[in-house]
Amino acid sequence: MAARFDDGFSDPTRQFAALADRANRLALENAESAFGVQLRTFERNANATAGFLGELTQPGPQADLPSLLPKGLQVAQENLQRLASAGQEIAGLGLKTGQALAELARQPFESGSGRRARAKAR
Repeated sequence: MAARFDDGFSDPTRQFAALADRANRLALENAESAFGVQLRTFERNANATAGFLGELTQPGPQADLPSLLPKGLQVAQENLQRLASAGQEIAGLGLKTGQALAELARQPFESGSGRRARAKAR
């Protein structure tokens, strides 16, 4: 009798552990992807800003403030556009992960309803 009782809990427990493991992997993959997007964006923005600051430090006729101001604003605008694009990409990754997690959460209920339908047919 104890064996039947244990079997009744061990299968759902194994299924729950497998689903929890998959959900954790999905969440970690999403975090890794989001971190990669942010790191690439930071690198591009840092390179663009460093290039502009390098132009500021060079002496010469092109170093006058009125000519560098529009260039600085352009670099700032491009940096903000890259940040916005990264934010949209991260939001898209979050949506895909959310859909995958919802599908994982739906699986036990779908398999349970399939078992009930087979039991009714008997």
